[in-house]
Amino acid sequence: MAQGETGAFLQDCGDCPIRHRAVCARCEADELTALEQIKYYRSYQAGQTVIWSGDKMDFVASVVTGIATLTQTMEDGRRQMVGLLLPSDFVGRPGRVTAAYDVTATTDLVMCCFRKKPFEDMMIKTPHIAQRLLEMTLDELDAAREWMLLLGRKTAREKIASLLAIIARRDATLQLKTMQGGAVFELPLTREEMADYLGLTLETVSRQISALKRDGVIALEGKRHVTVTSMDRLLEEAGDDSDGGMLA
Repeated sequence: MAQGETGAFLQDCGDCPIRHRAVCARCEADELTALEQIKYYRSYQAGQTVIWSGDKMDFVASVVTGIATLTQTMEDGRRQMVGLLLPSDFVGRPGRVTAAYDVTATTDLVMCCFRKKPFEDMMIKTPHIAQRLLEMTLDELDAAREWMLLLGRKTAREKIASLLAIIARRDATLQLKTMQGGAVFELPLTREEMADYLGLTLETVSRQISALKRDGVIALEGKRHVTVTSMDRLLEEAGDDSDGGMLA
């Protein structure tokens, strides 16, 4: 597992850009001090493997900056992207010895890592950490159920719109911004990666993005800089209503 030094991110927990969403979000000052003693940072370049499925994991971590993918490989060699790790998402599972999925950096990635055994001990002694991790796990379960609906029932256009809405919401939350009216963000995935994640062909992804652009739902600057002119309109295209629920 190759990683580099990340001196630029050697900072106090209180100054962390994901502090309000990460596993330490509810920690008091003394609890943050304890976490400082067991944390370290790792950085990965785009395309680099963080860990392979089945490898022993001696750490758990929060994504600080960048995007990673969770991928599963079938016996015949086919690979399927099964999840995205965005800033503040948690990597690894306390109590599990090995990794369940391949984790790969999609962009340059920085992770705040905790040695696993000390972190597991802290979970027992520090209810704020255990409570927050439970909340994040339940949120991940909800997201997985929504993703099952997206893959199983939505049209190609709705799939693309749904993914754009998910990324827009997360970006706004991390930046502590509202999405009144619209949103602006950098798309973290290539069109090939979007196709893999959504179970579509590359041609279909490109065609649907072009259609959303042509219909005025989004504007593109280059291939990655996305402007959503109306979140309500995007959610309608995704098959959702304006508060995020599914339309009947």
